[in-house]
This record gives sequence, structure tokens and C-alpha cells, in this order.
Amino acid sequence: MTTEHPQDTFPRQSARTLRYTVGAPRSFTVAPDGSRVFFLRSRGGADRANLLWTLDTLTGEERAVADPHALLGGGEEHLSAAERARRERSREGSAGIVGYALDGAGTRAAFALSGRLFLADPDLGSARELPAAGPLLDPRPSPDGAHVAYANTAGELRISRTDGAGDRALASPESAGVTWGQAEFIAQEEMGRDRGYWWSPDGRFLLAARADDTPVRRWWIADPANPDTVPAEVAYPAAGTPNATVGLWLIGLDGTRVEIDWDRDAFPYLARVHWSAGGPPLLLVQSRDQRSQQIRTVDVASGATEALTEESDPVWHDLYAGVPAWTPDGRLVRVTDQGGVRALVVGDEAVTGADLHVRSVLAIGEDGVLFSASAGEADRERPPGWTGLFEAGPEGVRPFGPDGGAASAVRGGDVTVLSTASATTPGTTVRLLREGEPVATVASYAETPLLTARPAFRFAGERRIPCAVFLPSGYDAERDGPLPVLMDPYGGPHGQRVVQAQAGHLTSQWFADQGFAVVVADGRGTPGRSPAWEKAIAFDFAGVTLDDQVHALHALAEEFPLDLDRVGIRGWSYGGYLAALAVLRRPDVFHAAVSGAPVTDWRLYDTHYTERYLGHPDQRPEVYEANSLIADAPKLERPLMIVHGLADDNVVAAHTLRLSSALLAAGRPHTVLPLSGVTHMTPQEQVAENLLLLQVDFLRRNLG
Repeated sequence: MTTEHPQDTFPRQSARTLRYTVGAPRSFTVAPDGSRVFFLRSRGGADRANLLWTLDTLTGEERAVADPHALLGGGEEHLSAAERARRERSREGSAGIVGYALDGAGTRAAFALSGRLFLADPDLGSARELPAAGPLLDPRPSPDGAHVAYANTAGELRISRTDGAGDRALASPESAGVTWGQAEFIAQEEMGRDRGYWWSPDGRFLLAARADDTPVRRWWIADPANPDTVPAEVAYPAAGTPNATVGLWLIGLDGTRVEIDWDRDAFPYLARVHWSAGGPPLLLVQSRDQRSQQIRTVDVASGATEALTEESDPVWHDLYAGVPAWTPDGRLVRVTDQGGVRALVVGDEAVTGADLHVRSVLAIGEDGVLFSASAGEADRERPPGWTGLFEAGPEGVRPFGPDGGAASAVRGGDVTVLSTASATTPGTTVRLLREGEPVATVASYAETPLLTARPAFRFAGERRIPCAVFLPSGYDAERDGPLPVLMDPYGGPHGQRVVQAQAGHLTSQWFADQGFAVVVADGRGTPGRSPAWEKAIAFDFAGVTLDDQVHALHALAEEFPLDLDRVGIRGWSYGGYLAALAVLRRPDVFHAAVSGAPVTDWRLYDTHYTERYLGHPDQRPEVYEANSLIADAPKLERPLMIVHGLADDNVVAAHTLRLSSALLAAGRPHTVLPLSGVTHMTPQEQVAENLLLLQVDFLRRNLG
């Protein structure tokens, strides 16, 4: 099912395949009885339209149960503005079926396609459309399989019977700016919460978020290339400005409605909601500065809540996937920082120690808790970027799956879907395990990359900064001598680049093959090391993250053929900020920079992210000034190319325009590459391909 493209180059192939994700299986769910596995996959490595598939865990047979092309009668897919925004928030570049949800037994799957509601029956191997008031978002069957709930672009939370009858509104907006059953911008972009409603285990009630973004300031994202197009209105909560007001209600299918009560003035962020048969509903709520948080239980009869835990941190609290949650026997599972360690806590007991840095909880069952972790500070044996899977059960914590590479897992019943990757081989291998024994492999139709990455992993310098170094193919030190250097970081929160997976390093290797020694360094502030490592950037992006890039560069130059008189740096988003920062503040080290979609003034970035790290701008204006790039414009003495998508509603183009204006006012030459119609992602094939080529040309011209 792979299409041959004989004229391919790596930039073209990488762009066309969305960095080799197209055609790979993804979004796995295991039926509770372990009989079948649901997943998404397109028909080939250049086809972005995902189908919904099932795999029979007894026979290994794969079956397509929903084909978007057939369901739309061969017509084009049409996305509402709300759906396009959801995909932007989740960095979703695929087409067709991009998400689905199962009923409690795993016998039905609901999904949205072109804003319409569909229900797939895996036993019949087909899907049918249900009447719905669309365009709709996020359909989810009830656990008993009798109903499907969904949100729509009118702000309603609606419900329909799975036989196609009885479509009706459970909650409708009382005024403009109100939505029911949808996650607000800040929850989707920064909290990792993309849902706005949750079914009760018996299918009789829903917990539904009511979000009112009326207080949020409006920004307008225009399309300068098409001046006849009306600018898009975006409710953007910039640092220091009002957020959306978010509440939670219990809504019965019989029409009853109870408001859930907690101190929303003290804890305005609704970060997590969990409802399972293990106990009453759980809420995780945070203060605006994210230094205080509570896990609360909900009394569904009265709407009252009670604090199970309350935590305070002098810096901030992070959020983790999969928690808080109940075990089947009613113990609370959470992840917390205690004693300098990020630990998994089950009930009242921390079950992990200093050798592991817990990342997320993947599954909770009768036998234990399956979770992912990286090496903690006490572990000096494992290589940079190592992550592994572990299971915490009655006999303690034990490894699950292979030791090495990168892994993730999904579980249902006695079946686990284990996805593994390594730094030496392309792609991801997906295997089904029953009670730990392999029973099937899920096929991948992803294309094989035209090159192979060869990362040399190191802990650099006294700080032991995780790094990956790439040299050109066929490089000979005696013949070729020292190489111009390209630092290729993300370098900030949430962005780990040094990983034990081939796919994460292909672009860096391609840049190396253009004649550079490429260095990827995960300094302080990046995830996967320890709470202290991640929180070292509090109130100081500019100093800490830039210092660690310099520290890594100089330490690696003692081993690798790095020409320190020719050092460039490139990056996107936080990496773009770091690249521009490097040439503005350390021109003695960095000689050219490519800055993609940079945040240049943190007052223009969103509340939940920015205030977590830098505080509130009204309370710490000096911190925002110290971390802004605008005032540094007169210092520019090195070549700088800034790239920005004009349709970006996350890091808006105003960041680049303000820096460019300041550079112009200071008489500092620079290059700006505006990308018309491009968002914070760059999924367009020609754009993604040519961006790589233009960056290489710029760096070659300015580094020699």
C-alpha cells in the first residue's frame, strides 16, 4: 500500500508524509474484554485520510469498518472553523477520521466526519450516519451503548439514540460566547484537556463543562494575501488578561441539572475530570498561578465537592495524562512531586523512587497501574532520552516491555497494545500482547525514510545536558576538518528532542548531511529529568535555556569536530524564541539564526503557559521585560531570518512583526519570511519542503 515516488528528496518525502506519520497505525483502543482493538490508519504512506480499523485479537485479522471516502460518497471533506481549531490545538494534520470513541463494551464506535455523526458497528464491518444538528464535534457513545452525545458549533450539548431517533439538546447557550460540552482554548492548548463532557458509568448522566469566553479579549487573524477575506475572530487569553469562565454541571438524560460547586475564584482552572466505576467523579482544579491545586470528589446528588488532596508548590504544578483516577478497588492514583522526585502515588503510598521520573499513567486495572517513566536523577546508567514502561502492582514496580528505545501502550482486559521505537531503526513497531505474550502485529503502511539518522548520544558537561550529535554521512575528520555547527533545539517546556527514536532525528540528520555538525541539546526546562531540572527556568527563560545551549556546545566541542567560529542555530516556536535570543544576546557564540514562529513578547502569549513560568505580568513586569526580545533589537549584529505563518492563532504573527519593526527602527538588517495561510503547524507539503531548503541556503550563505 506504499506509493513510489522516484523523484523524492528527503524534504519532499518528509513533508508529504507528515514526517512519516501518514500510513502508520495510531489512536488505539482495546475493547474491555480484549476481543478486538480499534485503531486509525490510512491506506498508504502518502494518503492522509484515516480509516477506522479493527483487529481481532484471536485471529489477527484486520478489518476496515469505516472508510471516509465511501461514507462521503467520494465527495470532499468540509471542516467547520471549530473543527479546524480543534485540530490546530491538537497539532492534527491528517484527514478523514481523526478521532473516535467507544461505548462501554467496545461494540460501537462514534466519530465525526465532515461535521456529521457516524456510528460504526465492528461486527457488521460498516458504519452509518445518524441524524444530528451539526456541524458537530467530539461525539461519544454512552457506556451502555444506547445514546451518543456530541457538541456542535452552535455551542449546544446534544444527544441522540443510537437507533437514530430522539436527537435533542441537553444544554444550549444562553448567550453569545457560551458553549456546552467543549473545552475552552486554554484547556486544549495548554492543559491537555480536549474534552468538555464526561458520561456517568451507568449512562444516565453527563458532567458537562459550561465555558463563557465573553470576558476574553478578541484578536483578529487576517489573511493579508486575500484582503477580501473577513478576519477570523479569536478569543485569545493573553498573559495577564481574563480567561474564559468555566463551570461544571451534572445533566441527567431526564432533564435534571445540578451545578457542581467548588471555589472557582481560588481555583478557576478545571484541568482534569474523571468518572469511573471506581468511585465518585474526580476533579483536579488549579489556582491561576498553578502553585495550588486540589483533587475533589463530587456528590452527584447535591453537586457539592470535597477535597481529597490539596497541594502547594512554591514554583508550579504540572499536569499529567491519565490522572487523577480511581483503581477498580477505589484507591486514588495520582502523580506528584515530593522530595525532589516525580512519583506515582497509589492510595497513600508513593510506589516509585528517585530512579524513575514518572511521565504519565497509561492504564489502570485489576492487576495494577501501567505508566511511563524516564530515568530519574539517581539513575546514571541509562542513556539520554531513555523512556520505559512500568507496571505497579501488588508485588511492587516491574518493567513492562523492552528496556530501551521509546515505548507507549494502551490496555483493555488482558490485551496490551505496545508501540515501540528505537534510535537505530525507522518507524514504530506495534504488537499486541495477551498477558505479556505476543499474539499479533499491526501493519504499518508508512513510507521508509530516504535517510537513516545516526545520533551520537551524550550527557554534555558538568550539567549532564542530554544531547544528540549528528555528523554528515561519509564524514572523515582528517580529510574534512572541523565542521560548521548547527544547534537544533526546542529547548523549552514540554519539548523533549533528545529521544531514543529514529523518527525524531531525521531532520537533524538531513541538516548534518548538508555539511553541518548538528547538535540537539535538551537543557534545563525540558521534560524528562527531574522536577528541579524542569523548574529551573522559573521566571527566567532567557538566561537558563540559552546558557545551557552554550554549555552543551562548548562541552561537546572537546570531543566532536565543531568549528566554534561558525555556529548557527535554528528552531520553531520556543525553539524560534531561543534561536533569536541566541544571536541577540550571545553574538560571541552564535553567528546566524533561523527563528521560526518565535514568541518575542511574552505578554502576547497565553495565560496558563506564560503565567506558570513567568508569573503574572502585573506582578512581575520586570520578568517579562527581561525575557522579551523587543528591547534587544538594537543589539543584533548577526544574520537573522524570521519565519512566521500569518494564520497562526497560537503564536500570532504580531510577535514577528513587532520584533521586525524594532529591528528596522534600530537600523538592523534582517530577513522576514511570511507564510500566507499557514498556521503554527506547517502541514502544507510545498511549504514544509521549501522551508527546509531555504533554511539550508540561508545558513550556508552566512556560515560559509
